Amino acid sequence: MHFNTNQKINQVSEKILVIGIDIAKRTHYAYAVDERGRVLEKSFPFSQTREGFDAFYERLLALRATHEKSDVLVGFEPTGHYWMNLAAYLCAHGIPFIMVNPHHVNRSKELDDNLQTKNDQKDALVIARLMRDGRFSYPRILEGVEAELRNGATLRAKIQEDLNALHNRMIRWIDRFFPEFMAVFKQFGKMAYAVLEMTPLPQDIQGKSPEELLFLYRQVRRSRQYLSQKTANH
Repeated sequence: MHFNTNQKINQVSEKILVIGIDIAKRTHYAYAVDERGRVLEKSFPFSQTREGFDAFYERLLALRATHEKSDVLVGFEPTGHYWMNLAAYLCAHGIPFIMVNPHHVNRSKELDDNLQTKNDQKDALVIARLMRDGRFSYPRILEGVEAELRNGATLRAKIQEDLNALHNRMIRWIDRFFPEFMAVFKQFGKMAYAVLEMTPLPQDIQGKSPEELLFLYRQVRRSRQYLSQKTANH
């Protein structure tokens, strides 16, 4: 959805209960305001659990009835991955939610009291008032195959990043302790890994005959074949 700021402000009508939430790892804090930013319910906590979400949902229904609101709009910062469980719960219960830019939250806190220190309860109120001012965006929540593809692509990128970091650490280690290794092995193949596993330092090779070394390296291959068979059998 693409709306300008004025259109977003118009969507926060007098019939809307605005809920700003500060997302954390274990305990979230929520603040309720009306369309003019007046506090309807001061900060209250709820846990990052199913029981906590249920309690929050019941609190929303009670606040909506008490203040005679017909709709609820929830907003929060996309903090790491901690918001995802709450977002899934809200979707399942038909509660619309939006995202607030963390930079806007920090700027608003700085303008209010010239401080940018973290305060969960104050942050929830800042988020609620940014929502009232139309400073939010609508997230695009992926579902089904599309969500699985996104998660798979993200996981693949992370694994590739970890592999690259590990490869670079290996190169640094080899350059420092076993510089002759790269003169023999131009690439990291099965034999190269076997050498590093069984004889990671030059002194591990000294005094051993070619036959003894070959026997050692073949043990790695046999061990891997055994593990592969065990895995296949299970």
